[in-house]
Amino acid sequence: MISIADNIKNVSQRIQKATKFADRDEKNVQLLAVTKTRSAEELNNCIQSGLTHFGENYLQEALVKIESLKGQPLTWHFIGPIQSNKTRAIAEHFSWVHSVDRLKIAQRLNEQRPKGLEPLNICIQVNINDEDSKSGIPLNELDTLCTEISTLSNIKLRGLMTIPASSLGDKALRDSFRLMHTAFEQLKLKYPTVDTLSMGMSGDIEAAIEEGSTMVRVGTALFGARKK
Repeated sequence: MISIADNIKNVSQRIQKATKFADRDEKNVQLLAVTKTRSAEELNNCIQSGLTHFGENYLQEALVKIESLKGQPLTWHFIGPIQSNKTRAIAEHFSWVHSVDRLKIAQRLNEQRPKGLEPLNICIQVNINDEDSKSGIPLNELDTLCTEISTLSNIKLRGLMTIPASSLGDKALRDSFRLMHTAFEQLKLKYPTVDTLSMGMSGDIEAAIEEGSTMVRVGTALFGARKK
């Protein structure tokens, strides 16, 4: 039976091979374990294998895990859609938010970030394929939102996140990733805090890294098929 430790090793090897192929430094790609629906035991197995960055989609589920693992040197990322009534808890308990797609949410996170904590790291979610069913802004609205967000003192603009359409073939997928990387590089020229391009999941780790991703969000390849 393949263990989580074996899966982590396999994913790490995939990242290593992809960075080598792209002539990039492996240290510049962060593995974010997507732990939604996963048990405390599974998270502990990840921790024992050296993973410390965990991504959660569902707030109430995440808060239970954060409390149970309090004291561990972990970094928690919120990666799901954000409702206005959830921003306070997100601002209080997470270090990163990947799914900001409107100014109102950014303002609420900024206002509700507790004093004494470091600024909340945020990525703007881009709907790169303009899917009606998916969160995120179109690329042509990115500059305006970044300008507005950059004035908020309790959040730090770190970069971009995207989830391309699942139906894309390899060429279209890579084209989407390249568009994101171009936008990312342009953003870096304007904002010195920008250093993160969050794109790529279990099925497209290699393509994402080869096209410039700095953080891959991996669930299925670490844990197996998602639990309902």
